[in-house]
Amino acid sequence: MMRTHTCGEIRSSDIGKEVILAGWARLVRDHGGILFIDLADRYGTSQVVFDPECYESKDVQGRIQTSIETVGREYVLKVKGVVRKRVEGTEDARNPTGEVEVLIAEIEILNTAEVPPFELIDQKETLLANEDVRMEYRYLDLRRSKMIANLTIRNRIASVVRGYLWERDFLEIETPILVRSTPEGARDFLVPSRHNPGMFYALPQSPQLYKQLLMIGSADKYFQLARCFRDEDARADRQPEFTQIDLEMSFVDEEDIISLVEGMIVEIWRSIRGVEPKHPFRRMSYHEAMETYGTDAPDLRYDLPIIDVTDICRDSEYSIFQAIIKSGGKVRCINAKQIFSTDPNVPEDQGKFGRNWIDRLIDWTKDQGAKGLTWMKVIGNKVESNIVKYFGEKVQERLVNAMEGEQGDLLLFVADSPNRSSELAGRLREKLAQEMELIQPDRDEFVWIVDFPLFDIPTPGSRPQAMHHPFTSPEEQTVEYLGGDVSKLRSRGYDIVLNGVELGGGSIRIHRPEVQRKVLNILGVSEREAEEKFGFLLRALKYGAPPHGGIAIGFDRLVAVLLGIDTIKEVMSFPKNKKFQSLTDGSPSYVDEKQLKELQLLSLASPEKED
Repeated sequence: MMRTHTCGEIRSSDIGKEVILAGWARLVRDHGGILFIDLADRYGTSQVVFDPECYESKDVQGRIQTSIETVGREYVLKVKGVVRKRVEGTEDARNPTGEVEVLIAEIEILNTAEVPPFELIDQKETLLANEDVRMEYRYLDLRRSKMIANLTIRNRIASVVRGYLWERDFLEIETPILVRSTPEGARDFLVPSRHNPGMFYALPQSPQLYKQLLMIGSADKYFQLARCFRDEDARADRQPEFTQIDLEMSFVDEEDIISLVEGMIVEIWRSIRGVEPKHPFRRMSYHEAMETYGTDAPDLRYDLPIIDVTDICRDSEYSIFQAIIKSGGKVRCINAKQIFSTDPNVPEDQGKFGRNWIDRLIDWTKDQGAKGLTWMKVIGNKVESNIVKYFGEKVQERLVNAMEGEQGDLLLFVADSPNRSSELAGRLREKLAQEMELIQPDRDEFVWIVDFPLFDIPTPGSRPQAMHHPFTSPEEQTVEYLGGDVSKLRSRGYDIVLNGVELGGGSIRIHRPEVQRKVLNILGVSEREAEEKFGFLLRALKYGAPPHGGIAIGFDRLVAVLLGIDTIKEVMSFPKNKKFQSLTDGSPSYVDEKQLKELQLLSLASPEKED
């Protein structure tokens, strides 16, 4: 090895030892002729020093000094020297190597470097370089200790996952990357086949069908850290390629998988954070989640439940509510507790949550697509509002009781179609939690969302869509509705949610071919199309498919949530930007016409040629 120690390794116990370090010159400082270099690598930073009074030979002193004076930021250096204690008062308690330094005996410049386009020393997030610049020079961004730490934690989590599953007799099996194109929700990335002109592979959106085939093939317990590819529209925190913890088991039911995954999550938290989250995790039905929190991925670190007050408001004379209720809509309410002062002498517009704040909240709600936002202030067992004249005293009392209103509470109402009002109230709940600073960042609240409908029917009479995917098994008690009212079909699916973020989802799969065909038919897949796209699965199911099920957990998202990071880009080595472009290597890019001809493809677009 070129070095005896890494830059994060030397300690007080090494004082007097001769060491060899190698790394990048993160910072060069001149303190009155004494030259300091912060030498950095993946493992940390060590201070190396040139002290002219510590060299017996003028030749050695001059040679070292001449070399150091040519060193620039991010030069690659090899340093040989003796570890010594830092001068008292100059120690750096924040750095594990901060009690010592290395007196340079020899220094070699292994490579020079241009001045980096942004600062590589860790600093506040607000001072970081523009994201596009960081993406373009990602190989430099990865030198920052924060990025190194993120990737190191990612590696540790992967190790915990593998160890946990290996101990439970799981086989880590790789599934194909070049697969058949099948409709799974998002667009496929397509890869032309040179040997089969006009034909294409797809990159897998998930290993779903292959892990089911593995169960039919008696693998029994499978997992992999699977690369997945989805050509979706760009949205926040979405990448076209990502990793998921993918697993499948035979001869199991929902409880087996939920128990296994809970144990894995607990083991990850114990290993990485040194704490054990409370478990078993809470269970919540899809219906309860949507009705009470307006989302199937609720953040349970704060209260603010959503209450359906449609029946109460039905007895009011407020025309806006009446019109929505008569059209089949719902009125939902959130109690923002103790917004107003209980002192009647304090004006409403005083403080952070005055009338101006409510007006801004109303504008925000309209920006979300709501028709409006109605509000009332609780005074005793009645309410106060500019529309209170439309609500009789008994209606007011019922509202206050239903919302458990207390003096100074703010009641906020959203009215719209059932699904829309639930969704809007859910967004309002999240907005209130942020504005009122209710979220406890150090608290983790896991919840399993269960009892999903098998199908999502966006509007009455519209074509059903799979709530999870077409291979999710219906509950046995509801299978009879496969030929009737499909809205009554319940799913054997389950999602795991942490702090309002869906970490992953899974289900017990359909293992009987006749049930699979019926589900595909309900989704509008004809017999011919079913054979074309899923024929290999339908044939496989005929050969003794065992009952089986599994789950896929977003690995990038799991790492980000564990580290308290808002975006998965910060835990990936080379992510794409918002347009799904890689600024590091310039992909996607045009390719040579010769390559297209080999694939028998025509180019519909090409770069503008220079005159």
